[in-house]
This record gives sequence, structure tokens and C-alpha cells, in this order.
Amino acid sequence: MATIVLYPSPGMGHLISMVELGKLVTKHHPSYSIIVLTLIPSFNTGATAAYVRHVSATFPAITFHHLPDIPLDPLLYPSMEAIIFDLIRRSNPNVERALTSISLSSNISAFVIDLFCTPAMPIAEKLNMDVYYFFTSGACCLALFLYFPTIHKNTTKSFKDVNTLIRAPGLPPIPPLAMVTPLLDRTCSDYSDFLVFSEHLPKSKGIIINTFESLEPKAIKAIIDGECVSGGLTPPLYCIGPLVAGGDGLHECLNWLNSQPSRSVVYLCFGSLGVFSSDQLKEIAIGLEKSGHRFLWVVRTPPSNKKEDRFVRPPEPDLDMLLPEGFVNRTKDKGLVVKTWAPQVAVLNHESIGGFVTHCGWNSVLEAVTAGVPMVAWPLYAEQKFNKVVLVEDMKLAIPMDESDGGMVSAKEVEKRVRQLMEGEEGQALKEVAKARQKEAAMAMADCGSSRAALAKLVALW
Repeated sequence: MATIVLYPSPGMGHLISMVELGKLVTKHHPSYSIIVLTLIPSFNTGATAAYVRHVSATFPAITFHHLPDIPLDPLLYPSMEAIIFDLIRRSNPNVERALTSISLSSNISAFVIDLFCTPAMPIAEKLNMDVYYFFTSGACCLALFLYFPTIHKNTTKSFKDVNTLIRAPGLPPIPPLAMVTPLLDRTCSDYSDFLVFSEHLPKSKGIIINTFESLEPKAIKAIIDGECVSGGLTPPLYCIGPLVAGGDGLHECLNWLNSQPSRSVVYLCFGSLGVFSSDQLKEIAIGLEKSGHRFLWVVRTPPSNKKEDRFVRPPEPDLDMLLPEGFVNRTKDKGLVVKTWAPQVAVLNHESIGGFVTHCGWNSVLEAVTAGVPMVAWPLYAEQKFNKVVLVEDMKLAIPMDESDGGMVSAKEVEKRVRQLMEGEEGQALKEVAKARQKEAAMAMADCGSSRAALAKLVALW
């Protein structure tokens, strides 16, 4: 049987979207089997192991090959990215053994890697396998990474020290501090790693991306026209999205949403790793209460100041301690606070949801787009500040949440943006754009849609 081997980064958002790619291939081209190489490290990257068990039990065409964990001391690394990149580099011998073993019983048609898994590219070349990238953020972000080596050659300063807008083909002007977080300081190892990854993107057989043509037309055109890669060919681009995980219909918050009026609830959630200080949580609570709007808010335990705790799954939050005194009781008729997790796809697709305050992770953006829900953009890390610029300036799907100089968002700002989204003219304009993009997303994934055509073209090559 022909097999596609997928190699995602261990982060939850990266793993989920690559598994969704596997589901898409097996649904429309059932002659293929999918094997996912997984790194489930000893530090916290979200509820990875439970997710893998669930997929294994429900999608028999997708199997997981667990690469041996390599114990690393998190305290020796400056960032989460640095430890993940080192883990991936050190896993190369295990990847080679896995690919060699799989090829003994299967014909490997393609090896599809995450951007972060670039160190595995020479292994595939050694084994004479075609390498494709699966880019888990949007086409705008891909255009930026393809152009990044050019920006690097033409500048000497770190982005954090630049005071002019960054310009790249197909993109709106980017404020330098909105650049992808690991790129801000060119003296750090993360910057060097991303530069290497970006230089390798054009060396692949093709780039598969979780977006659809009408969502990011300018960036997609710039990539296809070769404007982003200096002096080299751009590999074929396959826009096969939006890939969105199925919604789980079992959670107390869905019962609560059933009793709320249509489009009356603002949903606040910040990804699998998004956390706030206790002071910031109190500001959000005060702003929500003063807005007078109904809300569903996912709250996580604030981050610890201890470096080693960055890699440990936090305990369940104590709402009485974290939120203003009496807040939960005072707002019980209009709001619901959920601890740690909610079934986001099911929530966003609920009739009662009228807006989404989001960290701008790409999976969350696509989930909102496919549900037709407008957004308030409140980015926290990774490429999220960049996504915010694109969502606000280019796609017109979000309004920005503005921070003060100290990085805090005030209760007054939360109240203002919730009101703007849920009742203002600007919010109404966003809703109309969101509904239009929702229809286009459905069309792209339909039988004769652009994303289905791109998938067919890709599988024909395999």
C-alpha cells in the first residue's frame, strides 16, 4: 500500500493540523495510508498523548510511530522553541531508522514535514524520498518566511531595534515589533534556526498550506509569482484548507450556550498554551462585567515565575482566588467561566456565539473563519502579533486589542473592544466580512472547490 509519512512538530497546534491533513487525504484518496512520526516530549506541549490515543481509536487509516523521547534539561535552554528545535535535531537518527523500517513494508510516496522539522530533510534525500513542507500558519506568514532571507541580507539591525515598517511582497506593512517573536533578536539561536528553515523551504518538492485561495489572495499570488524567493525558484504551492478538527459536542458550556440568545455571547479563549497573570485576569473580568455583554471565558492558571515550570502542565485554576471577589456570582446570569479547556470548534459554531476574543493562533483563526465569527485580536506569542496585523489590516476580520506600554490590557480597553465587536458599526462590518469568508471556505472544500482541486493535483503527483 502507498503510504504518506507525516512529521509534525510536537506542539499541539502543529500536530492537530497535520493530522487533519492525514484525515483529508484518506477521506478523498482511501488507497493511501498515513503514518505520523510523533515526538511526545517530557515537557508540556498541551494534551498531546490523549489526543493521539483518540485519533488512533477513531481513524484506523492513520497510525502513529512514536519516536523515542530524548531527555533534555529545560533549564539549559533560553526558550520553548530552542528546546523543541534541539529535540528535533537530536531525533534525526530515530527518524532515519523509522523511515527505513516503514519503507521495508510500504511504498513511501511522500515525506511531509513541519517547518520546525527541517533538520530531517537530508535524511529523506539520503533515502531518495520526496520532501514536502506542510506549513501550519497562513499564506501571509509563509510569504514572510520565504522573504525572510532577503530581509536578513539587506539589514544589519535586529527587528526589535528597527523603527521603520517591514515591507514584503503580498503583505501589508508590518510594524517591526509585530514580527514573529523568535525573529526579533538576530543574535539569538532561534533567529538563526528560523533563517535556516526559511532557506530550506524553496528546496522542497512543494509546500502544502492550511489556507484557501480567496482568504489570502495577495500573499498567495506573490508566492506563486516567485516574488518572495530571491534568485531562486519557488516550489509549487498547494492551498488545501481550511482544515479544522471536528467539534466535540459534550461539555457543560454547550448546554449553557443553548439557553442564550442568538449571536449574543462573546467567547474568549487563548490557545493551548496561552496564559495571563492574575492581574491581567482581573482586568479582563472587570472589562467583561462593565461591557454588560454575555460571555463564555476559558481561564487557565497564571504562569509561574519559575523557569522550570514553563515545561510543566499547570494545575486547574482557582477562580475564587484569581477573579475579583463575587465576580462569578454577580455575572452568573450573563457569563460562564470555564476552567482550562472548552470544545472550541463546537463553541464557535454555536448559534449563540457573536464574537471571539482570540490569541490569533492560525488554527483558531481558521475555526472562526469557517464558523463565520468576527474577532478581537489579542496575540500572545509566536507568529500571533503578525497574524493580528494581517487579520486587522488586510483581511478585515478583526479589531485590535491594544496593550499599554507595560504590556497590560486595561479593563477599559476590554470593555471598549467587546462593545465595539458586539454592538458597534465596526463590529457589524466585521460580521458581514466573516459571513462572506465562511461561504468561501465552504466552497473551497466542496467537491469542485479550489482546495479539493489542489489536493487532487498533489495526490496525482504522489
